[in-house]
Amino acid sequence: MTPSKKQSIDFSSPAYYNNRELSWLSFNERVLQEAVDERTPLLERLKFLAIFSSNLDEFFSVRVAGLKDQVKAGYNRPENKAGMTPKQQLAAITDRTAALVQKQDIFFTETILPLLDTEGIQILTMQELNNGQQSYVENYFRSYVFPVLTPMAVDSSRPFPMLLNKSLHLAVRLQHKQDGDQAESFAIVQIPAVLSRFIELPAASGEKRFMLLEHLLMEYMPELFKGYDIISVSPFRITRNADLTIHEEGARDLLQEIEKELKKRRWGAVIRLEYQKGLMDEKTLRYLVQTLDVHEDDVYQTIGPLDLSFLFGLYSNLSEEREHLVDETLIPQTPEDLIDEPDIFEAIEKKDLFFHHPYESFQPIVDFITAAAHHPEVLAIKQTLYRVSGDSPIIKALLEAADNGKQVTVLVELKARFDEENNIIWAKKLEKAGAHVIFGVSGLKTHSKITLVVKEHKGKIKRYIHLGTGNYNDSTAKLYTDMGILTMNTSFGEDATNFFNHISGFTKKPKWNQISTAPTDLREDLLALIDQEIAYQKKHGDGRIIAKMNSLTDKPLILKLYEASAAGVKIDLIIRGICCLKPGIKGVSENIHVISIIGRFLEHSRIFFFHSHKEEKMYLSSADWMTRNMDKRIEIMFPVFSPSIKKRLKKILETYLKDNVKARYQDNTGTYHYVSSDHKPVNSQLLFHDWAARFVDSDGE
Repeated sequence: MTPSKKQSIDFSSPAYYNNRELSWLSFNERVLQEAVDERTPLLERLKFLAIFSSNLDEFFSVRVAGLKDQVKAGYNRPENKAGMTPKQQLAAITDRTAALVQKQDIFFTETILPLLDTEGIQILTMQELNNGQQSYVENYFRSYVFPVLTPMAVDSSRPFPMLLNKSLHLAVRLQHKQDGDQAESFAIVQIPAVLSRFIELPAASGEKRFMLLEHLLMEYMPELFKGYDIISVSPFRITRNADLTIHEEGARDLLQEIEKELKKRRWGAVIRLEYQKGLMDEKTLRYLVQTLDVHEDDVYQTIGPLDLSFLFGLYSNLSEEREHLVDETLIPQTPEDLIDEPDIFEAIEKKDLFFHHPYESFQPIVDFITAAAHHPEVLAIKQTLYRVSGDSPIIKALLEAADNGKQVTVLVELKARFDEENNIIWAKKLEKAGAHVIFGVSGLKTHSKITLVVKEHKGKIKRYIHLGTGNYNDSTAKLYTDMGILTMNTSFGEDATNFFNHISGFTKKPKWNQISTAPTDLREDLLALIDQEIAYQKKHGDGRIIAKMNSLTDKPLILKLYEASAAGVKIDLIIRGICCLKPGIKGVSENIHVISIIGRFLEHSRIFFFHSHKEEKMYLSSADWMTRNMDKRIEIMFPVFSPSIKKRLKKILETYLKDNVKARYQDNTGTYHYVSSDHKPVNSQLLFHDWAARFVDSDGE
């Protein structure tokens, strides 16, 4: 292609982009593929079905809700990549979601249930119970269920109740005699969330029998409405708008503002209604649609049970006794850099330490904070917290540090979606313990992962810094792939000190030594790094970029990647979720290759490699290449200097690119396909575990 033709291509053409929301649905389809994949153990397939369902719940309550708000407000401007208006996006989402939900539904009822049956596991209806099981559920109903039920009548004096978001309900049509005529009534019964969704029944040895709670309630509904005839009992479920609207400017207390908004989340507008085919009559459906003010496009019908997220609990119930139906347990190993050095501070003083979770244990990070909390020479601990576990050992260590008289500064991000309530609880506890708690920064979410520990040793100050790609969450660290380093690098220490002073005070943004931060300079630094590869490609013909992240949506970065591809730079993108870039388009992105890896661990690490004419620059980051990360979050990207760590990271990236088991590639239409290869199977996640377990060396030989 001639230079003039290259220049004539409009890289902004909507044809060159995937819509953000439809790309997310494509990601969730890949999650569903893991359930469908016969190579996945049976109970793990249950878990992927549950993940698909819970993912879709969040998508509707946030993304779909946001689009509906735009339509309601009369906003009809096309989004800036694929050029779809909010109404067009909603229509496409409806079609795509309906197809995916139907696929999930049919697969569960026609494939999974028969497979469970072959393993002696059945989910029974009331009609399928034997006499002993019927006696058991009757007693269970009277002893455990009936006392917590609350039937809610709907009539002129009792309006339709406010139904809780994502909870299951029964719509009950009733009939009774009134003045000699038959009169109809309507009532709602919430299926108690405090009880298990499934009931384990008595069964023969080696067998498992279950019954869903809603089926039990349907059978015993006459117990709640004595004197009335039951016309119909229909399970249904609603999803509400759960996106918080935080008005920070003018909010005297951000914590109180968020607590107020959290209460509203339960009662947002209904944006989805789900019901089970054959269990809801037309009259009840019309009544619910009208009363809940739901558009007919937002009504979803299933053959099987509603809300398959209950399969998480079923997995937990069955996995211990059915080990042959679950993945082999992969135990996090002692990190390679700590095998010969048990003292964490001494280890950091010798060299930069690298951690690859969950293959290598997260416990050393917990130990680092805990040791700092009790070390007599530690003066201060400063840390950012975005998402932490419910019983966080990190928080416990920080509380102990404050109690021990250390200067503890913690930025707790109160706006971490769906973790707001948990973070408010921890923030209050830290404040009571004497820690200096910062409740985020106005207008921004603090998504950075950084810890600074300051020690005084023989009259000298020492700074120990942890920088990572993932949250300080000991629970998710067992499920998410993330990376981090511990270092005493002086320039990192200065940056860390300035970073915390910047977000806690009024000082203007410092000039960083090594790190890049959003929203001020991260995008510009990434664009400059891509520009360097373009220049090296033109001069030496060796432009090369490998970038691994969760999602790619930022248009300026996509435009620059298209420019780099058109210049001949070879680009590999490893993107688990949303990818608005379309690869393989002649003259635009033909030098870009995109893969997505969905496996037993959630790929969460962000790694950026730039060949830089043999200099090979390597970066880790808390940030995806999304507009929200570049403009609305406080993020950190940091370089990796250690030659040995850079070597490990490069090998990790190369292994991802060789994955032909869990990898899918995106074609130039935006469709994903399993990677096929004549080479031996490479499952990158299992290989990383093998490396950590020393089955093979870190070079993978």
